[in-house]
Amino acid sequence: MEQKNGSSFMGFILLGFSDRPQLELVLFVVLLIFYLFTLLGNTTIIALSHLDSHLQTPMYFFLSNLSFLDLCYTTSTVPQLLVHLRTADKSISYGGCVVQLFVALGLGCTECLLLGVMAFDRYAAICKPLQYTVIMHPRLCALMASASWFFGFANSSLQTMLIFIVPLCGRNKIDHFFCEIPPFLKLACVDTTVNESELFFVGVVILLIPVALIIFSYGQIVRAVLRIKSSAGQRKVFGTCGSHITVVSLFYGTAIYAYLQPSNSYSQDQGKFVSLFYTIVTPMVNPVIYTLRNKDVMGAMKKVLCKGHDSK
Repeated sequence: MEQKNGSSFMGFILLGFSDRPQLELVLFVVLLIFYLFTLLGNTTIIALSHLDSHLQTPMYFFLSNLSFLDLCYTTSTVPQLLVHLRTADKSISYGGCVVQLFVALGLGCTECLLLGVMAFDRYAAICKPLQYTVIMHPRLCALMASASWFFGFANSSLQTMLIFIVPLCGRNKIDHFFCEIPPFLKLACVDTTVNESELFFVGVVILLIPVALIIFSYGQIVRAVLRIKSSAGQRKVFGTCGSHITVVSLFYGTAIYAYLQPSNSYSQDQGKFVSLFYTIVTPMVNPVIYTLRNKDVMGAMKKVLCKGHDSK
């Protein structure tokens, strides 16, 4: 990296919410609470998926993957943000910025792909119930989950390499609370049209193609559910699928806003709060949505709690 980037020696300054000092204490308290709930909720789902044999199915295999991913995703940005909200030093080293962008982007891309895989699992369970155990074989589940992680981090490797070869000419103040591509491109002292076009294309592939597959899968699911004569059966299916649709809407909606809008209409202030949403709010509400609307998970939780109580 050439010295003209001004980052290899000085690192970067994450401005975050320093332009709103009156909000920093409030944000610190709110985000700390959200982060603790994120840790508790996602850890609970992972533990229940391993402790209860009734939850050792493809659906909960992918759900525990999603929970682990959310734990890592939130932890890659929020602890540092909490420190920056309470101290005057808002710097991050050059290497730290590279790692943070690589990890956060890789986890975000993986979640996009994993949510698409989960929609396919629901499609197979509802539209092909007799072949479900054959279609969603444990090896195929492991392969699809592994492929999501591999392609997510392969894309992150490419994007990280491309973004950190952009000349910055001494600029090192990132108007954001973590190292993310859109605000990083604002530091460039050269034309970034090619970078923005490439990022938009990759965003379409990573975001819109899974969304299209999810919409198709749920279109087929709705058709299958409407043929179910039992109203109780319809409610059960819609309850399970409704959880996934809610998560998909929250995550993809904010990610599409952040990555697929023209750069000239990108607002840094709006971008920060949208990023807060998909880095902390969505990972926190995911376990709430999946547990409160899922009788199997609630039953497993009660069973584990009762065992713990009886052992005393």
